[in-house]
Amino acid sequence: MAIIPTQTKKDLYTHIAIIISLFLVLFFGFFFVYLPWSTHHGETIKVPNLKGMSVEKMEELISQNDLEYEISDCTFTADKPPLTILSQYPMPNSLVKSGRKIYITINSETPPTIKLPTLVGLSVRSAEQQLFILGLRKGIVHEVNDPRIKEVIEVQAFGRKIEAGASIPKGTAVDLFIGNGTANVDMELPDLVGKPMDEVNIILAGMNLKIGKVTYEANSEFPAGTVFKQSCATCTGTSIHPGDAIDVWVVGGENQ
Repeated sequence: MAIIPTQTKKDLYTHIAIIISLFLVLFFGFFFVYLPWSTHHGETIKVPNLKGMSVEKMEELISQNDLEYEISDCTFTADKPPLTILSQYPMPNSLVKSGRKIYITINSETPPTIKLPTLVGLSVRSAEQQLFILGLRKGIVHEVNDPRIKEVIEVQAFGRKIEAGASIPKGTAVDLFIGNGTANVDMELPDLVGKPMDEVNIILAGMNLKIGKVTYEANSEFPAGTVFKQSCATCTGTSIHPGDAIDVWVVGGENQ
């Protein structure tokens, strides 16, 4: 090993200069060579959009981009497939360093159960709001003969009646049965044969009945536009209920 003499001031200054030079080399080497190399200084990765992906596809994309992930939450959304990505952080297109952990929320495979609220007696709008708040869906709204007009009188799910407080999966479609304002009474089936269609429409509207299927056929016994046959699938003998429909056969074509 070479020894630098320090007997003169010049030797001392030379020694100090060497020490300072070594310090500067180490300083700049650490901060401008080693540290950038070890931390990939200046290298960034654009975070991919993971929303809507399956877990398998997400894992593949995360690996390709030299990132990591962690499932931070698991919730349930009825209109999304199970085990798909619902949200992520950092957001898509954010610039991060390689190895950064992406926190994701996935859609649960099993929906949680919800207790059905009291819907009987509510209007359709109020019932729909209650279902929405609890994560349930409004299914089909059926009108039935009942004097409680536009008021929920029965609730069904999975094709059967359910009562308030029953537990059903979140996201279930709930069918509502509402009254049409008429009592469930028997009326005499009107005779429409021989009457023109404009008169038939007036008669049925006055009795709170409906026109069912209209079939146009030729018939030499009645004038064009006249009903020559009628049928009611829901009638019992000559009795009919408010809200029922009557099928009719009319002479001629639709433009008659």
